[in-house]
Amino acid sequence: MKIELIENKVYFSNGSEKKEIHPFWLRERVTGEKYLDKGTQQRLFDPTSLNNDISINKAFIDEKYLEIDFNDGVNSKIEIDKITSEFSSEDIVVKTIQKIKWDSSLNNIKNFEFKENFYDSKEMHDLLVSFYKYGFVIIKNIPNTKNYIVKFANSIGSVRRTNFGEYFDVKSKPNPNDLAYTSLALAPHTDNPYRNPVPCIQLLHCIESKVSGGLSTLVDGFTVTEDLKKEYPEFYKILNEVKVRFRFIDKDVVLETISPLIELNDDKSFKQVRFSPRLDFVPILDKNKLELYYQARKKISEMYNSDKYRIEFKLEPKDLMMMDNHRLLHGRTSYKTKEGERYLQGCYIDYDSTEGKLRHLKRKFNL
Repeated sequence: MKIELIENKVYFSNGSEKKEIHPFWLRERVTGEKYLDKGTQQRLFDPTSLNNDISINKAFIDEKYLEIDFNDGVNSKIEIDKITSEFSSEDIVVKTIQKIKWDSSLNNIKNFEFKENFYDSKEMHDLLVSFYKYGFVIIKNIPNTKNYIVKFANSIGSVRRTNFGEYFDVKSKPNPNDLAYTSLALAPHTDNPYRNPVPCIQLLHCIESKVSGGLSTLVDGFTVTEDLKKEYPEFYKILNEVKVRFRFIDKDVVLETISPLIELNDDKSFKQVRFSPRLDFVPILDKNKLELYYQARKKISEMYNSDKYRIEFKLEPKDLMMMDNHRLLHGRTSYKTKEGERYLQGCYIDYDSTEGKLRHLKRKFNL
């Protein structure tokens, strides 16, 4: 992207086309202490109060700045990089981090070590980048105290409270309201597909693990759906098109939403998977379409549960796993409660937390 000045008119060029930038658009972005609060970077003026006939009297450009005298008497220097960054339809901090597809062959992924001043460190920046690449990270040596997960989550952003509370205990208990609170094996699934919006990120902190089973399992929904699209395009298409009802019933709440198993962005790129066959209800469709849908759902379930895509590992005490609930499916193997206790604590945060933290750290370390 290139910014050019020709006869007091400002143009942007991407190599294939050149377009004039409207003077009013530039006037909205004037800087300086009279026009922009230094701390918040919020405007100190209301652009809707300006006259619509804003024009450029005189302008000068160099490698770093565009300086403009506007016809309403305002003079301002605007950074070229800030102008060009706004001509990208993508979030240049987050969306440009390329997802890395992975399956059961994944190995040597970096674990991160908790240390003093971790929350505002370069290490935290690297952790978040790795999270966006792989969909999960594991942090070792988290203080092994109950409810510490809330402090960790709030150091990134804000905990997403649900009907399970600010945090939840994952261990076998009597009269559970979810199979997670048993010692049974859990097949790969995404959490809370019945919520609108679905919590973006789940954190799990291992407090105690004295059992031989209870291995954590992860599957990359991004990899599976990309493979499904390539190998079974008609299945991929119908799982994106048909919306199913997800429902969760507790003693004092009924949660329900209607969404597809594979959700795409406007540009048809991957956005999110939902999968929890214990909780979904397929709508009444034409018989042939319903037949195709059931075949597609069965196929993607087989792929999610295949050894080809699943990794297994044991979370040890003081381990904390952060995983993308829109991208990954998670589960666990069964365990025997008579061997001892398996006790994890979990909570949720949303993307605005990780994205905001990452932007801050890039700014802090000039990355």
